[in-house]
Amino acid sequence: MRINSFADLCLRMVMLIASTPPGAQFTTREISAGVHTPYNHVSKAVLRLRDLGVVNVYRGRNGGVQLSPVGRNISVGWLLRELDTRIDMADCESLEVACPLSNNCRLRHALNSAREAFYASLDSIVLADLPHEEQMKPVFESIGLRPGL
Repeated sequence: MRINSFADLCLRMVMLIASTPPGAQFTTREISAGVHTPYNHVSKAVLRLRDLGVVNVYRGRNGGVQLSPVGRNISVGWLLRELDTRIDMADCESLEVACPLSNNCRLRHALNSAREAFYASLDSIVLADLPHEEQMKPVFESIGLRPGL
């Protein structure tokens, strides 16, 4: 199973933000540097995570992005389900041509069941529990912050 690049970015961003104490915040530029992703992509991901209630965003001079209380308790499986925009695992439907086998297709059902099993296997993993100091120290140093802010 592969996740899309947007979901991967969102997971990495949440791990970065979750590695700080509650209430600490990052600017979008710091997040961009920390996850080595262009600012524009990070900005779009921040908006989606805000809409999902995973992060709180504060504007202004002292503004930034911080993990919401909900965000500290989300599972990897839940977040991936929310970020997955595909209707089907296989491209059974397209604007040009529909698959002639799509009526009551068992393969389509099996692939969707497999995707759900993948997400279900990640439901017990709380995203905020994943980052650890050894992993995050080089990231903080690369963006000019001390670990633990």
